[in-house]
Order: sequence, then structure tokens, then C-alpha cells
Amino acid sequence: MLVLAGIAIIVAGFLLRFNPLLVVLASALATGLAAGMAPLELLAAFGKAFNDSRYVTVIYMVLPVIGLLERHGLQERARALIGGLRGFTVGRLLLAYLLFRQITAALGLTSVAGHPQTVRPLVAPMAEAASQAQTGSEDRDEEAAAMAAATDNVGLFFGEDIFIAIGSILLMKGVLEGYGISIEPLHLSVWAIPTAIAAFLIHGTRLLLFDRRRR
Repeated sequence: MLVLAGIAIIVAGFLLRFNPLLVVLASALATGLAAGMAPLELLAAFGKAFNDSRYVTVIYMVLPVIGLLERHGLQERARALIGGLRGFTVGRLLLAYLLFRQITAALGLTSVAGHPQTVRPLVAPMAEAASQAQTGSEDRDEEAAAMAAATDNVGLFFGEDIFIAIGSILLMKGVLEGYGISIEPLHLSVWAIPTAIAAFLIHGTRLLLFDRRRR
């Protein structure tokens, strides 16, 4: 029962409004010691957990950089660029971004683009500027920004399964093997291609209809 002391520490720490990181750390230490782990084993476990999930800390580097770029006018520059191009509509812009997102995701480059690093500072402002040029309105077009975010989701979700070493492919392989079905990851990746093409055609049609509504 002493192993469950970590739960009590978490509950007490949150009730007393202590620092969550310190509460979780104290809970992990208490649980490990109660389970009979040596201090060096605990330290090794913490190091392994941090090393396995170190990608989580990338956000602490990305967000300050994006914030500095936005403070120095990145969004305004993106809007000005699109505003100066004739015949560049929301649908055409997002259709090109959808193709780019699917191709890069299919190559395993899922972190090349995304909501924090491209959609918010670049793609969404460009889509809003294109919408303003189409409609003649100076108001922000929240629907165009939402469509930019949705386009990123569709491109990533249906493009990444084509990459043979992505987590979803390996998960499906493991689940199928649990039911006695042996299949190579390459076969799963190949059969993801028709789905990706269908997703491109369907969402591309939505983008063109979005353009028609703006006209």
C-alpha cells in the first residue's frame, strides 16, 4: 500500500496549490522509494523518461521564436505579400498548402509545418488577406483562418500514413499481429495512398466552394 503514497502526495499538493512540477516529482520519488528502488535506479528512470519524451520541450523553443517574429511584423508581411498578388484566392492558396502538407507528411517530415510554426504566423494571415481582397472587406475573416487550420489537419492526417515508419502504421501492424494477421508496414502505407488522394480531392473541392462563396 505504500506504493500508493504517490497518489496521496499528488492530491495533497494540488489541494495546497504547490508547484505542479514539484508535486509530480515528489510523487514519483515517493512511489519509487516505496517500491524499493535505489536512488540511482530512480535517477536512471527519470533520465530515460526525459530522453524518450524530449520532443515535448521543443515547444519551449518554437513559441518564443514565433512570438518574436510576430512582434516584428511577420503576420503583417504575410498579409501584404498576398494582398499584392492578383488572382490569388483563399481556395488556391490553401489548395497549394494542402498539397505541400500532404507531400511532406508522406515523406515523414511531419514537423516541417504545423499550427504553431506555419498556420498561425503565415498561412492564416495570408488566407485572411486573400479573403479581404476577394470580398473588399477590412474585417478579419475568422472562417478563412479556421479553414487554414483545417487544411493543415487534413493534409497531415491523410499524408502521414503513407510514410512507412510513422507511429500510426506501426500501431496498426501491432494490433493486426495481435489478432494473428501478419502484414508488412509497406502494404499499409501503399493502401493509404488512395485515401490520401480522396482526401485531397474532397477537401480541395471544399476549398473551391469556399472561394465561390467569397465571390
